[in-house]
Amino acid sequence: MTIRPLSDRVVIKMIEVEETTRGGIVLPGSAKERPEIAEVVAVGPGGLVDGKEVTMYVKVGDRVLTSKYSGTEVKVGDQEYTIVRQNDILAVVE
Repeated sequence: MTIRPLSDRVVIKMIEVEETTRGGIVLPGSAKERPEIAEVVAVGPGGLVDGKEVTMYVKVGDRVLTSKYSGTEVKVGDQEYTIVRQNDILAVVE
């Protein structure tokens, strides 16, 4: 099953990064706060949203920085995704 977002929505998958503390302890991604960097999995077509033309600026494969608690979390199979509006994406990480 695949997810095809509509309008100005973007499907992202959070990137879990292990982090090592100064003392050498490795913290798995699940032990930290929700990550804010994600990979774009699918992008909606844009178009007219609330009477305004929306151009999509992100593309599949981009790494993006999102608002901490934005979007709707969904689970497809054993994968977890978040669906956000493009305006909830703060920046593209290069």
